[in-house]
Amino acid sequence: MFAIPGKQAVTMTPRAVAQIVKLMDAKGHAGLRIGVKKGGCAGMEYTMQYVDEADTNDEVVEQDGARVIIAPMAQMFLFGTEIDYETTLLESGFRFNNPNVTEACGCGESIKFDDALFAK
Repeated sequence: MFAIPGKQAVTMTPRAVAQIVKLMDAKGHAGLRIGVKKGGCAGMEYTMQYVDEADTNDEVVEQDGARVIIAPMAQMFLFGTEIDYETTLLESGFRFNNPNVTEACGCGESIKFDDALFAK
């Protein structure tokens, strides 16, 4: 795993915590799994899905009742990320303030990471 002892891989703003708790309660799931996959115009995109339990190598981050489960392949890409939840007049959704992102597409759905992360 990529974790640093005593430091959570991700943090969540109070708005993100409230939304994740709301989703967990409404759907009856144990948490949200966050990952990254190849795709989009910048090369990678975030994934989120409901899960009922964590796998052995997952990193589990719990904050004020919200549970985020990070897939092993995504841990190095997400380390240091702050998860937020924003609501505007036109849309609402999770936002990832990720220090590892070097580029993002105009729509905000696709990201690119420093090539050094792939060498680890």
